[in-house]
Amino acid sequence: MNAATTRAHREAAATRVKITIKPVGMDRPRAWLAAGIEDFRQATAVSLAYGMFWVGLSIAITAGAITLGLWHWLLPMVAGFMFVGPLVAVGSYGVSRALEAGRAPHLGDAFGAWRPHAGQLAMMGVMMMIFFLAWIRLATLLFALFFGFEVPSPATLYSALLTTPEGLGMIAVGTVLGGILAFGAFAISVVAIPTLMDQDLTFMEGIEASVRSVARNFRPMLLWAAILTGCVLVGMMTFYIGLMLILPVLGHASWHAYEDLVRIESLDEKGELHG
Repeated sequence: MNAATTRAHREAAATRVKITIKPVGMDRPRAWLAAGIEDFRQATAVSLAYGMFWVGLSIAITAGAITLGLWHWLLPMVAGFMFVGPLVAVGSYGVSRALEAGRAPHLGDAFGAWRPHAGQLAMMGVMMMIFFLAWIRLATLLFALFFGFEVPSPATLYSALLTTPEGLGMIAVGTVLGGILAFGAFAISVVAIPTLMDQDLTFMEGIEASVRSVARNFRPMLLWAAILTGCVLVGMMTFYIGLMLILPVLGHASWHAYEDLVRIESLDEKGELHG
């Protein structure tokens, strides 16, 4: 029995995967978004419930920050949502998978989608949190650089952001540096998390698939990043309410982006493809 187990482990270790990235055209990001809207239409109740959960959590965090007098953290935290958004979308991937399997999605598909691959998804979570914490640290340094260490009142600060050289300078520098950081997070995660949801791979293989997808399809993926950013900003500008619709739709759309971009095939020790 031990010999059989050892042999099985060796065979498993000898099995690898071939990750193929498919080229796509500039029309595909809009097609992904349309597919996401269609998934939302087919699973409106579950998708809306999932979106409402995250909106409720966002409102609670915002209210807590204001209550604790940490209102000056709100702007960098809202901007930092771009770094955790791919993790938030995990439930939407589960709903889209259920639809593709031909069954009616339920709340378990959304809120329990992470369980089969919890370990690797947790590692991706760590990676995204590193980007998020780097952004918070950068935002803190920029605030100190342009405004010093004294925290002004909310009215004074938000007025100064748009009416003083210091405020406009901080916005300009923060937008450029934050954009670079956000694109780095986008590059390693855009299809990594749906890949890990769909395949028994390591988080590094998911990151590889994501980075290669962006590198091979740079212009379409740049457009996709712009669509994601624009939609999330619209949701934020509605005091999170719009995110009830936007988050699930973008999650469903990201699942279709993964399916359009990534092909996974098993490869044995002889280099032969299977599936």
